[in-house]
Amino acid sequence: MRPGCHPPFSGASEANRVLIVLRHIAKSPIDTTVRNPIQQTMALAKPLLRLAASVLLAAGLAGLACAQDNPAAWITRLFQPPASAKVSAPTDTTQWSGQSGASGDPRMTADAIRAAAADFGNCIAALWPDAERRGITRGAYERLTAGLTPDLSIMDKLDAQPEFTKATWDYLDLLVSDDRVAQGKALLAHYAPTFAAVERAYGVDRYIIAAIWDVESDFGTMIGDRPVLRSTATLACVGRRRDFFRGEFVAALQILQRGDIPPDRLVGSWAGAFGPTQFMPTSFLRYAVDFDRDGRRDVVDSIPDMIASTANNLRMDGWVPGETWGYEVTLPQHFNYLLADSPRQLTVRQWENLGLRRANGEPFPRPAERGGLLLPAGARGPAFLMLQNFRVIMKYNPAEAYALATGHLADRLRGGSPLVHPWPRDERVLTLAERYQMQQLLAGRGFRVGEPDGFIGPQTRLAIRSFQGSVGEIPDGFASSEVLDRLRQR
Repeated sequence: MRPGCHPPFSGASEANRVLIVLRHIAKSPIDTTVRNPIQQTMALAKPLLRLAASVLLAAGLAGLACAQDNPAAWITRLFQPPASAKVSAPTDTTQWSGQSGASGDPRMTADAIRAAAADFGNCIAALWPDAERRGITRGAYERLTAGLTPDLSIMDKLDAQPEFTKATWDYLDLLVSDDRVAQGKALLAHYAPTFAAVERAYGVDRYIIAAIWDVESDFGTMIGDRPVLRSTATLACVGRRRDFFRGEFVAALQILQRGDIPPDRLVGSWAGAFGPTQFMPTSFLRYAVDFDRDGRRDVVDSIPDMIASTANNLRMDGWVPGETWGYEVTLPQHFNYLLADSPRQLTVRQWENLGLRRANGEPFPRPAERGGLLLPAGARGPAFLMLQNFRVIMKYNPAEAYALATGHLADRLRGGSPLVHPWPRDERVLTLAERYQMQQLLAGRGFRVGEPDGFIGPQTRLAIRSFQGSVGEIPDGFASSEVLDRLRQR
């Protein structure tokens, strides 16, 4: 969900890739699903010996590349005065740009952010009743929230999530590279007993779990180092998503009070997600399991707990065992593009009758499955038939680009090939402000887009299709610069 500031491992040498996997294995616990001590030792030693030999060979041939650092600057415990005092909390704005957010939301103006930050202490105090209803003691609330200050640098990130701001092809280039596929296969092999045990327990495909592990945190090397409590408190009191993050803030308090994860390990992304597969606090409370049976649900430092909790999340969200997430497909000439993004799901057989075929030429294995059509780059790009498990992945992260990258990476880890159809890489990607303007212009012409927010979802794509049809264009629903120019001219 949260890739780094540059493509991780892009162009890395084989030696560098192996060193990174070695670092994972050296830091990870012995696989608790292997109970025999000798088997445990051999299970750990064999991959280490094989990988060490690969490192020496690659170093002799090409030299060692510089590995991407694994964030290890874990934030220490917060020290805080009583939360009951209704005073304005001090704010640290040194890392915030001081600029308004790109979404255009009135709560994201610079003045609104400053005003909310100045009232941060009162906001935290006002959240106590919510915490009390969720079983937080007064003493724990005051201890955990005292002295808490907002991290306003988060405001620069709230309107700039890459799942929504990057071109789909750039997002997939970043996350589904040959290097990442190789790393994923190595980790799947190393943790094979755990993945096998989790598949038996939850019925969730190991390749999807490994893909989420990669897409969310680059296999645990980019989990973030911000205190989850501070991040969720900031978002609960400042910015445009306060209602959502109030629940996440209280959930973070529950995790700390229960003791599943200590405060110095409950660190993560700016949005409060933590661990290699980036659990939000409420998701942790709902889905986390103690798979290694040590008495704690630890999705940060226990690989068995992390893998099993991720699988349990997908299972409870409706994962269908034995089925895939979707297929790349080809469309016939004169295809009716108004069928894309339709809320009415057709069976695979019905799609075949309309002329859809798998892009790799293979038959559809289960004609009775139901799915919808996704055209993330319009008529000029690849087309995908999305099934139930794609919608389950979107419950984990509600971005189509995220679900597409996760599903495609899982296929690659399973041994599948790259996408067949090319992306329209000559297309200029609209900025968030331009997408916001496009929605406003569509709404002004009577097309239903909901509340303009700058994010192009199914409802906005349907409005774009209607507009394209009204001006004689192919109604593929793609938010292109050409569509925006036509809207501006009318």
